[in-house]
This record gives sequence, C-alpha cells and structure tokens, in this order.
Amino acid sequence: MQTNPNPFQMELLTLLSQDCRLPLEKLAAMLGRSMEDVVQEIETLEKNGVILRYSPVINWDRTDRERVEAMIEVRVTPQRDQGFDAIAKRIYRFDEVKSVYLMSGAYDLLLLVEAHSLKELAYFVSTKLSTLETVTGTATHFVLKRYKSDGVIFEGDRDDKRLAVMA
Repeated sequence: MQTNPNPFQMELLTLLSQDCRLPLEKLAAMLGRSMEDVVQEIETLEKNGVILRYSPVINWDRTDRERVEAMIEVRVTPQRDQGFDAIAKRIYRFDEVKSVYLMSGAYDLLLLVEAHSLKELAYFVSTKLSTLETVTGTATHFVLKRYKSDGVIFEGDRDDKRLAVMA
C-alpha cells in the first residue's frame, strides 16, 4: 500500500529526517500545529509504514569499534514471475547486509555490507553471496573513509545551517 503524504506530513517528515530527536513541543511550534496534531500524524505515519524507525547517524571512525564496510555491485538473473524481488529478499536477510538497492546500469543490485574484519567480509562474499544460483557476478568496493552520510557531514564544515525558530 502506497500512501501520499499531505503537505503537513511532508513538512513533519522533513523535520524528523533532519533530527528525529526534536521534542514534540518544538515540532508543533515549527509546524504551527498543536502537539496533539503532531502526535496523531506521527502515529499515522508509523502505522502506514512511512516512518519505519528512528536512527541516529553515527561516525563509527570516532569509536573503538572495528568494522569493515563495502559496497558490492551484484549482477543477477531475475527469476520468472518474481523479477529481482525474490533474490533481493534472499540477500537482504543476511546479517552482513545493511542496505540493498535495485539499480539501473551495468549491475542490478547494490549492497552496503558490514563485517568485523576483512576476512569475515571476504568469507561472506565467497561463501554466501557468490554461491547464490541467480548471482552471476560481483564487484566489491571497500569504504575507506566517509565524508557525508544521510546528509550529515562527518568532518570539516559542519556549521548548523538551520534557521532559528522563535517561539
């Protein structure tokens, strides 16, 4: 089921995507609505599967967590009557896979994968991903450094570009 958010919902979604920790009172003031309206719209968006979860953007490079991240281009043979959906579903169920996208161009799927070590990631590609019968080829690209993710700049010019809100 696809829903078409109204302008109020779109504004609310935009604000939540920029900072999902904004207090309800502040969201209501920014949107010129009552707190009850905001709560009701958030509940509707959650119920309809528009808002799936609330998640921070974390700069893991500033922590002690060891991890290897890669983007893998995958060429597949689509299955009759199921297209790319069936193989995408099989692939996104692996714990190592963080994101799966259907792409146009030279490859079919783009995966964002994560493992604790290079050896673990190589094991995933060689024993789990490449052995799937519909996978015809892969190309792995390791993430060396993140500069920006989900609209957040990790280093450098990170000045707050939001306008001040007067209550």
